[in-house]
Amino acid sequence: MLSNLSPAIRQYLIVTGNYWAFTLTDGALRMLVVLHFHQLGYSALEVAMLFLFYEFFGIVTNLFGGWLGARWGLNRTMNIGLGIQIVALAMLLVPASMLTVIWVMAAQALSGIAKDLNKMSAKSTIKLLVPDDQQSQLYKWVAILTGSKNTLKGVGFFLGGLLLTLIGFQGAVLAMAVMLFVVWVASLVFLNKESGKAKFKPKFSYMLSKSRPINILSGARFLLFGARDVWFVVALPVFLASQLDWNQWQIGSFLALWVIGYGVVQSIAPKLTRSSKEVPKTQTVIWNALLTLSPLALGLALWQNLPVAQSIMIGLGLFGILFAINSSLHSYLIVSYSRADGVSLDVGFYYMANAAGRLLGTILSGWVYQQWGLIACLMISTLLLLLSTAAISKLPERNMGRNS
Repeated sequence: MLSNLSPAIRQYLIVTGNYWAFTLTDGALRMLVVLHFHQLGYSALEVAMLFLFYEFFGIVTNLFGGWLGARWGLNRTMNIGLGIQIVALAMLLVPASMLTVIWVMAAQALSGIAKDLNKMSAKSTIKLLVPDDQQSQLYKWVAILTGSKNTLKGVGFFLGGLLLTLIGFQGAVLAMAVMLFVVWVASLVFLNKESGKAKFKPKFSYMLSKSRPINILSGARFLLFGARDVWFVVALPVFLASQLDWNQWQIGSFLALWVIGYGVVQSIAPKLTRSSKEVPKTQTVIWNALLTLSPLALGLALWQNLPVAQSIMIGLGLFGILFAINSSLHSYLIVSYSRADGVSLDVGFYYMANAAGRLLGTILSGWVYQQWGLIACLMISTLLLLLSTAAISKLPERNMGRNS
């Protein structure tokens, strides 16, 4: 069936399928680690620290990965990412007595490297499959890739909670490693061997962006994802377990449904934002500003002692819709503003900022929640989103000729 499609669409489907499979294991693994180690008695801050290397090496990987992608080709960096994730999963198959904090952090470091190699490669490849004068098509393809990825990540959360309940931690990890190995072999066979290799050989110094729009978008992305993870990654699951007495199955299912819905909204973001040729800066600023109000409203609801479970569900739903639209807009803008030749350099730098924001948010999520609770996490989220809105307002209008 794939042979009847155009080469561009065929490669798009292969890249997307590769990205889907990886994301499914990544989401499941995160939920497995959070729930398993919280169940073992780890504090919120200790659970957050398990992901410290995951986020830190994501920063390093995006910076170096963009450079490697431009020199080696995006197919190689994508397949290397899949292979490293299989190794990371295999590391967690050791006996339970060997699953020390340092060992799990090391496995998470490899997983962080793998995830960002895979994501940078997938997002960069889309730029090469769409002509520069078809910005509406580019926005739709980026939105579908990003949204479907997050839907699968939500399914991964659900899968992680389910597998932990049914077959335990090690059984779940083994099942994911086997599945990903099959996908890796298929990717080695079918992915375009020359995709994304730059016509020039970029110097090492090219890793740091010299483009003002890329720097602005990177700063806004750093703040955007820090604002999400400061309350979503550790604080929220621990709050649901400790304050609402939810079990791991309920937490996994609830967060899975949220991320699935978030992914669906991302996929249809071009319709919600009514994009035609390209996304105006003003529209992005407005959606960013609306997002800023959602954690503020939820924090005020909890401060006023409104029904907690209902407030969390409504507040998280509103935040999810608005965040999904913003994430889709930002993901489109970075691909649109990037150079066509050596696109992975710009995208890699941008997702380095994304990983740095997640690192900041993850650490703050455990520490602030442990010290002051969920409301404090939500207030910090509001501040970061306010700064993100200010940053994106400085973005210059896109020159359609700069990438050709």
